[in-house]
Amino acid sequence: MTLSPRDARAVIFSLALGTFGIGVIEFASMGLLPFYAADFGISEARAGHAISSYALGVVIGAPILAVLGAKLPRKGFLIALMAFYALANLAAGAAPSFTSFVIARFFSGLPHGAYFGMAMLFAADLMPEGKRAQGIAWVITGLTVANIIGVPLAGAIGQYFGWRWGFAIVAVICGGSAMLIARTAPSVAPDPNASPLRELGALTNRSVWLTLAVGAIGFGGVFAVYSYLSAAMIATHAGPDWTIPLALSAFGVGGTVGNMIAGKLSDWSRFGAGLILLCGMIIVPLLYTLTIGDWRAMALAMVALGMTAGMVIPMQVRLMEVAGDAQTLAAALNHAAFNFANALGPFLAGLALSAGYGWQATGYVGSALAIAGLAFLGIAYLHARRTTPLKAASIRPPA
Repeated sequence: MTLSPRDARAVIFSLALGTFGIGVIEFASMGLLPFYAADFGISEARAGHAISSYALGVVIGAPILAVLGAKLPRKGFLIALMAFYALANLAAGAAPSFTSFVIARFFSGLPHGAYFGMAMLFAADLMPEGKRAQGIAWVITGLTVANIIGVPLAGAIGQYFGWRWGFAIVAVICGGSAMLIARTAPSVAPDPNASPLRELGALTNRSVWLTLAVGAIGFGGVFAVYSYLSAAMIATHAGPDWTIPLALSAFGVGGTVGNMIAGKLSDWSRFGAGLILLCGMIIVPLLYTLTIGDWRAMALAMVALGMTAGMVIPMQVRLMEVAGDAQTLAAALNHAAFNFANALGPFLAGLALSAGYGWQATGYVGSALAIAGLAFLGIAYLHARRTTPLKAASIRPPA
């Protein structure tokens, strides 16, 4: 694709608006958890099942839609994915019961991974050779901005005007993204060499599965803590109501810094970056358990936890190295893996809370999941050493 810089920026903005909307509600739904739990008359632990439902929708939808969309025109596919996402969130905001809310959240998750994977590839193709990564980075920026501004804003709106408004606003944002994509994006014929079978080839690659396992298990530690942050602050009277959006925003600030650090670490070593970030995921949740009840300390812990969230970068780069021709599926599966973590972390933390172990249990669960992720990283590293002779920079551990 050849577009003027101005036209390319317009397309990338429309794509990033979609990732912004997805990022807002994915994380804001955790901050809104105590409010829809109270509205439906259920416990916070049970309300966490809605978060897990969304994540499972991502896990199931990402590979299926990525494979089915391999032969479809990318522009039309992106519009359809974003329009469906908008409608599903509208349905979640209007859900009359918790069961219907959980079902709507599941359907909301279906287009998540496929949209991210396709949007990143579309943006990369808009950029000249040597600058493709910049297009991907700008699309991911939607997530970063969502965590700093969108999530706290949606949380505040939900807190003061009702949680349903948070979902309604995201539906409007994603609907706007679909319309902008339709207006600004060029029509591009599908790759004539693309095929579902070629994409499915990634599923036979052991290196792909090991890389996905690192994020699917280890990153669950982040979500085990973050998902119940708002509920923990409310239950322990950690601070005034306005401190909850502030603490959520603190995670976004940490994530922004962490993405920059993770990018540089990933250029040095994929496995080395994973090792450092997972060690952070082990330590920070344990420190978090000491801060519960003090909003200032909890906010600082969220900055530190957010700095470990750049784990998605070395794992995405590693997948690009080992996925071969199945780049679309690999990109979608990476988001599916991290959303499996989004299901696993809150689910296990919710079980611990239901068993009466207290809010500190979320930190212990988070640390345990990060340790398990570190074990998978070690297995992946040993497998890489035994198989393909990769570039030293991609496999060497830190000195």
